[in-house]
Amino acid sequence: MIISVASGKGGTGKTLVATSLALSLKDRGKVQLLDCDVEEPNDHVFLKLVITRSESVSIPVPRVDEAKCTYCGKCAEVCAYNAIAVFPKHVLVFPQLCHGCGACSYLCPEKAISEEGKEIGVVESGYSDSLKFAHGRLAIGEAMAPPIIRQVKEQANNEGTVIIDVSPGTSCPVVEAVKDSDFCILVTEPTPFGLNDLVLAVETVKQLNIPCGVVLNRAGVGDGKVEEYCRKEKIPILLTIPLDIEIARLYARGITLVEGIPQWQESFLGLFDKIREIVIERGSGTKR
Repeated sequence: MIISVASGKGGTGKTLVATSLALSLKDRGKVQLLDCDVEEPNDHVFLKLVITRSESVSIPVPRVDEAKCTYCGKCAEVCAYNAIAVFPKHVLVFPQLCHGCGACSYLCPEKAISEEGKEIGVVESGYSDSLKFAHGRLAIGEAMAPPIIRQVKEQANNEGTVIIDVSPGTSCPVVEAVKDSDFCILVTEPTPFGLNDLVLAVETVKQLNIPCGVVLNRAGVGDGKVEEYCRKEKIPILLTIPLDIEIARLYARGITLVEGIPQWQESFLGLFDKIREIVIERGSGTKR
């Protein structure tokens, strides 16, 4: 089963939930944690990792042979991302805008465009005890996170449980990481900002036809409008984590909740059991 852990905004405790859930399940069979928050991966901070493999991620970007080019402008016309500009006697390529779709080289009537790899990041994989792990790192200055996310997800072991830590928000990297999940946990906080971004996140996963439930973190602050919204939309609140100074101290020291306060492991195992029941009842099956 693939479970993604997302949030409409940053700072809600998504990493806390993802790492604690993965560690709680490691004695229940094969478990893998994939950190797809490639712009700022930090799951590794909370795990004693041994990295066994590292590979670069590249996308194909166009290279124009102006000796063959007739400056017809077809490449610029078909580029949906404005990564090529054609002038009467010159062609400009903007690699930062290129999405590597290949349309320009495929449709060039003079076959004047070839493709060359442009490195945009790296994917590392390894383990922490019996927990398998992989994460991606987007190179500084690069904007194309989805290709790295796809390569991280290729590391998924479909014979066990896969936990995907998703970047915050509702943008393209979030959609790329969440899609194909059996279930999505949405981590939020009981504040007006938390509610606003939770609504956006719920609409996103609904469009992807993925069932979701909420983990309410820092309960005890704000108001009850998040709970009211969940009741109205019939979204289950699967777990409530209180606002607790000890939890904050553990997090600041890079210690997961289930390691710092072991009794929380039962709560996360209960969270997983609720998710499994929902997935089975929905009839979507599991990826095993």
